[in-house]
Amino acid sequence: MTEGIRAAAVDDVEPGEALVLPLELTGTDEPISLFRDDDGTYYCMDDTCSHEEASLAEGWIEAGEVECPLHSSRFCLRNGRPMCLPATEPVRTHRLEIRDGEVYIFPGVPAEGSES
Repeated sequence: MTEGIRAAAVDDVEPGEALVLPLELTGTDEPISLFRDDDGTYYCMDDTCSHEEASLAEGWIEAGEVECPLHSSRFCLRNGRPMCLPATEPVRTHRLEIRDGEVYIFPGVPAEGSES
């Protein structure tokens, strides 16, 4: 999987939005999402909040963080670390690359700067 998996075209996700990727595409047991920050930067991480079973893609994305829609835990999009309670455990991040207008993900390979 050195080439990665094509997840989306760059224009498929608007700034401040997220896209849950199909499990069939990622080959994982847990949902993974692409997150596009309000400045246009892409991130990839597990979609499920580490505090409760909520989809982070349904949350609010701003200033490098995503806020869980259930209990308002915020996570750093770069490294998955929780920024506030009630979450105390990080969310797993995944490496991504943008090539020729396409977003490629590497499930199971931590994003640069991540502890996951």
